[in-house]
Amino acid sequence: MSDLLLRDLSRLSDLLEQARASALEFLTALPERPASVRPAPPTPLGLPDAGLGAEDALALFRRRYEAGLSGSVGPRYLGFVTGGTTPAALMGDWLVSAYDQNVSHGGDSLATSVEREALGLLRSLFGLPEDFEGAFVSGATVANLVALATARQWGMERLGHDVSEEGLWGLPRLAVLGSAPHASVLKALSILGMGRRAVQDVPCLPGRPVMDPKALEARLVALGGAPAIVLASAGEVNTGEFDDLEAVGQLCRRHGAWLHVDGAFGIFAACSPAHAHLLRGLAHADSVAADGHKWLNVPYDSGIVFTRHLEQQERSFRAVAAYLGLGPDLLHRTPENSRRFRALPAWMTLMAYGRDGHRALVERGCALARALGEALAASPHYALLAPVTLNIVCFALRSGDAARRDQLLAALQADGRVHLTPTHYAGRPGLRAAFSNWRTGEADLPIILAALEAAASSV
Repeated sequence: MSDLLLRDLSRLSDLLEQARASALEFLTALPERPASVRPAPPTPLGLPDAGLGAEDALALFRRRYEAGLSGSVGPRYLGFVTGGTTPAALMGDWLVSAYDQNVSHGGDSLATSVEREALGLLRSLFGLPEDFEGAFVSGATVANLVALATARQWGMERLGHDVSEEGLWGLPRLAVLGSAPHASVLKALSILGMGRRAVQDVPCLPGRPVMDPKALEARLVALGGAPAIVLASAGEVNTGEFDDLEAVGQLCRRHGAWLHVDGAFGIFAACSPAHAHLLRGLAHADSVAADGHKWLNVPYDSGIVFTRHLEQQERSFRAVAAYLGLGPDLLHRTPENSRRFRALPAWMTLMAYGRDGHRALVERGCALARALGEALAASPHYALLAPVTLNIVCFALRSGDAARRDQLLAALQADGRVHLTPTHYAGRPGLRAAFSNWRTGEADLPIILAALEAAASSV
């Protein structure tokens, strides 16, 4: 062992205390930290021969990079659909690194039992039937990938092929039906060799970004019973709208199609009695994707996939080697053999705050989104592009093109009080504000609105 490693080991308590102090300093300053920044990166350093030791490496990182980190964990980072990190989840995540468990294999630790228990807690929170089996993955992109790989295996088996063993060479194409699926779904189809262009567009209902069930039925009838994968959304990315999962699910059952529900953030509407009706019909799904680092407010990276077709899932992801042993280990459910103990932060926050705490978190986010929507509708500078149905506010400048919108975003970033992401919706360049951080409260709304009004006046 090197002298530096021996020295750091002897000072481990002090080093961890320095890391704790650094984290607390960062988190305590969140109200003043810019929601997002875009500094010029420093000139890259070379690898030191002797090494600096942990204390000096931490100090160097803080000098070079900490000021350039965004306040994405803070209350006014409304970009993408990003949650923060609850205190319990942060505790759990720190312990994940300390414990450093291998959760691919269940033979040497109870860590896999924690993952299975956390999946059961989430299944209960979402109202999924007991026959849904799950796994933690790195995010909704991989959750969609796992679900669609399982759907591909199912569909090809119906056609008499084992794609996990034979590959796709020379095999027929599976029908994939959907209305404007999320980019992560298209990415998954690309990785799986099915292709982004595999999606056959199903028309939307007039004026809404949701699937027209009658149009879907016509497509399924035309397939004449051939296997198909139907892509549904529980929380469309611009508006938060939901496909009619009951109607779509009934059609999938009637025609023998696979129903995949991308519920990256919207599935957490199940926490709220006021919004749970949006998920009516979720039990018809064959697979479901969710994202823990969104409304569950656990650290990156955390995704969850559920399917009710575990045999096909394990055929797709089975890893066979003598050193791996036998048994129903979680490595057979995901692309990874080496898996971080990412279930622990989720388990911690679910146990710490329970059903009531997560209901309150979801309902507050929805209330804040409605309040911002009402204020923007009354603004002389902004107009809503869609009704606020959940936690997403989709809006635009009343006048101006994409260039002016981009100038507005640049002004907001320079101001630093709030971070939003761009979009294009209903034929217009727009902006999105997503409320999913547990820290965001009513006191933030006047600050957000003041920043928006100031930016609009400056462009």
